[in-house]
Amino acid sequence: MRDSREREFQIPMKTKQKVVSEYRREEIMNAARSVFARRGFELGIMDEIAKEAGIAKGTIYLYFRSKTEIYKAVLHHDMKTLRKSTLDRIDEAKSLRDKIAAFTLSRLENGDARKEFFRIMDSEQGNLSMTRSQYREFLREPVLRLASAIEDAVARGEICSVPAEKIAWMIADVTRGTIQRRLTGQNDTSPSEESGFLLNFIWASLTNESA
Repeated sequence: MRDSREREFQIPMKTKQKVVSEYRREEIMNAARSVFARRGFELGIMDEIAKEAGIAKGTIYLYFRSKTEIYKAVLHHDMKTLRKSTLDRIDEAKSLRDKIAAFTLSRLENGDARKEFFRIMDSEQGNLSMTRSQYREFLREPVLRLASAIEDAVARGEICSVPAEKIAWMIADVTRGTIQRRLTGQNDTSPSEESGFLLNFIWASLTNESA
């Protein structure tokens, strides 16, 4: 009986074919990420992606139907990765001030590291751009984690009484606006310096202290 229960809860092993397929998809996505970052979406062609990945062009079409599909897969993967890293950094931070800094810095660093993807996402190409609702869905978990920390700080009397979730979304929106400004070339400061400026501004608003 025990053996049957153990078998029931065992995680099924991936087949060799599935492992190879996942590896090849990741290989193509990594190559596409490099090509898009270097050439942009319009100039990044499938032949160049194939060359970057070290595979035949025809192999790409076994995994992705088009360049647009590759781009969307890379964007989805990178946004999931960013969400996890942002959550991890928020959880590692002890104080609310440090959690806000972790949230803003993780996003600013990602914006600098993936400038071309943000430019593509913000372009007028409707089939490539991420809708506001999609973007907010990717942000939802980190924002709610931040909102929970804000609620705790309010309960401790550390900050003013504020609507926690509304403030958390405001922080996300201000950070997003800062990323967009940096994409225009107004980025003479480092992500750390920019995050520090945002943090001082936000903290002064939450505590009624001068920045």
